[in-house]
Amino acid sequence: QVQVVESGGDLVQAGGSLRLSCAASGRGFTRMGWHRQAPGKQRELVARIASAATYYADSVKGRFTISRDNGDNMVYLQMNSLKPEDTAVYYCAVTMLGRDYWGRGTQVTVAS
Repeated sequence: QVQVVESGGDLVQAGGSLRLSCAASGRGFTRMGWHRQAPGKQRELVARIASAATYYADSVKGRFTISRDNGDNMVYLQMNSLKPEDTAVYYCAVTMLGRDYWGRGTQVTVAS
């Protein structure tokens, strides 16, 4: 069973930065990514990394950066120039052998 644990969520002022971390047990994940869900909204994909390829939602391009460590089981989300609309629970998801594993999420709140 793959365990996924996020950390780094916090309350921050608009324009500030946060770095989220995700630790997954095991190795060989074909894809690792961050999703978020704001109150009353559907969960959305924020950023994803697979091999050397990255994907970003339009709403975060130029502000967020996803990265993965050489050990293969950590993924990070550097979030800069945060906006109140970035407020959400951020979830990490990893894919192994075609199956997705999710963490419980970490709260990011951006105050205006």
